[in-house]
Amino acid sequence: MMHKFWHESYPEGMPDQIDTGEYHSLVDLLDQACKKHAQRVASVSFDVSMRYAELDRDALSFAKWLQSLNLPRGFRVALMMPNVPAYMVALLGTLRAGGVVVNVNPLYTSRELQLQIKDSGASVIVVFESFAHVLQKIEGCDGLVHRVVVAPGDMLGLVKGVLVNVVARFVKKIVPTWHLAGALRWGKLLKRAQALPWEPPELSLSDLAVLQYTGGTTGIPKGAMLTHGNLVANILQIHQVALPALRHVIAQPLSMLAALPLYHVFAMTLCALYGIHTGMKNLLVINPRDRKAIVHVWRKHPVNIFPGVNTLFNSLLQEPEFTRLDFSALKLVFGGGMALQSSVAQQWVNVTGRPMIEGYGLSECSPVVAANPTNGTVFSGSVGLPLPSTDIEILDAQGQAVACGIHGEIAVRGPQVMSGYWQAPSETAQALRPDGLFLTGDIGWMDEKGFVFIADRKNDMILVSGFNVYPSEIEAVVTEHASVAECAAIGIPDAHSGEAVKLFVVKKNPELTELDIKEWCMLQLARYKCPRTIVFCENLPKSNVGKVLRRALRQHG
Repeated sequence: MMHKFWHESYPEGMPDQIDTGEYHSLVDLLDQACKKHAQRVASVSFDVSMRYAELDRDALSFAKWLQSLNLPRGFRVALMMPNVPAYMVALLGTLRAGGVVVNVNPLYTSRELQLQIKDSGASVIVVFESFAHVLQKIEGCDGLVHRVVVAPGDMLGLVKGVLVNVVARFVKKIVPTWHLAGALRWGKLLKRAQALPWEPPELSLSDLAVLQYTGGTTGIPKGAMLTHGNLVANILQIHQVALPALRHVIAQPLSMLAALPLYHVFAMTLCALYGIHTGMKNLLVINPRDRKAIVHVWRKHPVNIFPGVNTLFNSLLQEPEFTRLDFSALKLVFGGGMALQSSVAQQWVNVTGRPMIEGYGLSECSPVVAANPTNGTVFSGSVGLPLPSTDIEILDAQGQAVACGIHGEIAVRGPQVMSGYWQAPSETAQALRPDGLFLTGDIGWMDEKGFVFIADRKNDMILVSGFNVYPSEIEAVVTEHASVAECAAIGIPDAHSGEAVKLFVVKKNPELTELDIKEWCMLQLARYKCPRTIVFCENLPKSNVGKVLRRALRQHG
């Protein structure tokens, strides 16, 4: 048995292990929280509050409706929404009905959406109205028979709801024309479903709860199968990590600013699930790039906990109104999703007086596997210590553990590690060893105190503002252009997003332009995946077996 020496570095009072035995399922944990915190505010959106009692009621209505569809056990429900109250309701309602949540990035093109719907086999989708036109374009998804549309003003009350809808549709014009035959309106569905009968399904910790799509370590999009037990474990682990910073205030109603998109696993687990478990008020921000909206929310509702990524922190620091806010209520700042830059961390503490606590996680791990002590006062550059009940080993090329200070592949074992990839046994076998270690594909090392440091990535993944971008997907799209002979994508450093996509293209048609490529990509790829820089070249550097040498391209650019 390995010596878990990092336990000696844990803050006082942090247990070595967590126990999920108190809960029968994730639904059990969330239901208990809704009952316990019934009169607390669960979320605030456009200055309209939703209490836990209302979240409880509406989630049950949605669950009743889902149950009335007589879908097979383990049915999948796609949620394609930004941070709106309906996401919280649909998340809990889907789980309550025994369904599996499939988080969908609302920025996806119809091509990307179609791939995910087909692979997941989702039979229901709840889509924000601004993206209904994208759903309208997908084809060949015959199993997707139930479509629910959420309007911008839904769940905001009659007066505010009408106002928000008018502004969204006619002033900001962010709701393109759409038509989905047989689609149901969210508000009407919830009202009608209240009177439906209800029979709680039998659920266990081993049941599937979420399909979180990721490129994994191979770059091929696939669903990480997160069970009820995986997510319960990670919620309880996060709670133990947060306690050193929150111990004296955890019994009080706390506010967490949810600017990170809830469809991203980091925000789903930390803001939505952990937030519900502890009875926090989630301050929902629809667009994380809207700095003025974040400032407005922060000014009206003093923030206690703020999870973010480097680009978000850096962006806010450039906003003069943000630097003038009152940060006296701020207790905990979580950073993850991408590397935190020391210059941003230093500026952040200078402005807010509160250090960033960096952690490390992956979609396959629910997601958090390591975090720095939350009572820390300085930015260390490390992603922290393995969480309670979590083992981290650094492996050499032969899969053997190496000594402290030696670089190798980071491997993780713990109750938060996925059960596998959805309908992808060969990829699962490559990523999950028989001894339970998940091979992350990240290169790093561990120091003698157990702190983990990230050095590089084993694969060619590009990390843009905390989102995984895979060269193989970009290349597949671009090579479909009739004027492209071949291409290769790499990541390059970017001061704003951490990394950006750089594309090398060999022309088939000499008249092909940079604008042609960019317009082609915009039609088929989410904006953050689109190449920032395009270079035309006569040929691509290749190995003797014909593999493109991305290392040579990185040296070139």
